[in-house]
Amino acid sequence: MLHSEILGTGGHVPAQVIKNDYFNYLVDDADAWIHSRTGIRERRFAAEDEATSDLATAAALLALDNADLDPLEIDCIIVATSTPDMILPATACMVQKNIGAANAFAFDMNAVCSSFIFGMEVADNLIRSGKYRRVLLIGADTYSKILNFQDKGSAPLFGDGAGAIILGAGVSGKGLLHTVMKSDGNGWPLIQVPSSGSRKPVSPESIELHENTFQMAGKSVFTFATDVIPRIISELTERGGIKAEEIDHIIPHQANVRIIDFISKKTGIPKEKFLLNLDRYGNTAAASVGLALDENRRNGVIKPGELVLMMGFGGGLSWGGVLLKA
Repeated sequence: MLHSEILGTGGHVPAQVIKNDYFNYLVDDADAWIHSRTGIRERRFAAEDEATSDLATAAALLALDNADLDPLEIDCIIVATSTPDMILPATACMVQKNIGAANAFAFDMNAVCSSFIFGMEVADNLIRSGKYRRVLLIGADTYSKILNFQDKGSAPLFGDGAGAIILGAGVSGKGLLHTVMKSDGNGWPLIQVPSSGSRKPVSPESIELHENTFQMAGKSVFTFATDVIPRIISELTERGGIKAEEIDHIIPHQANVRIIDFISKKTGIPKEKFLLNLDRYGNTAAASVGLALDENRRNGVIKPGELVLMMGFGGGLSWGGVLLKA
């Protein structure tokens, strides 16, 4: 039976480093205040002339090199993002042009911070159908472009970046083993950009009210995340017929170290099994899981044959996870 194997990964962040003290205008001793609440020390912001497609392109090229593939060998490109270059056309089409993947069809998908995990589900099913052999998935976001920099509850949390993975058809037993995807539309108001589409088009009035920027009910989202993450772990281990302690590494959405601390205590899974980079990059939204996967494959932390559980959660509300063998 066909299944999806990892052929290559890539990750890219902008050059501009934004340390916590950048936010001293919002709160006294911003470094201590932010780090104690989130675990974040710094993040990267895209340059003024740098867009989501630019970060996605860089990550895609690294993944192609890692997989030793020609762009013409890619059948499909998915860009998972909630900060596309523009409402239309799809950012994925821009990436397709940039990397020269002329044989691929390309489209975007948006499940906010769950987008990369949802994208893996879509890519896996495309491959399992037997119609497509190689799918390039890129989680990329530039939240610095949509933040309200007067909101100390959200502005210091986010950074920009892109994480890419190329999945290919295989029969070796490695790769994606099981997935879980969930949504709860009742919670959609908790994470939103109110004035950004057809419901409430951007206007001078909405800009004045900062309704064209990111908004999040932080405490409610924390409660949501700490509820669904243990369920993701439980469902995936049950489907895989394994115990939680048999998982070698967990790559969570990089949102807040307090969430990870809570989950570690609640599940009994040692914190060292959670692979984190949010201290350096902050919450990179759809990019976070892909960035951490690439980083830990390249530095040798994730070794061939190990079991890795990846998970995402975010607006929608949406959440999901993937169990794979490296």
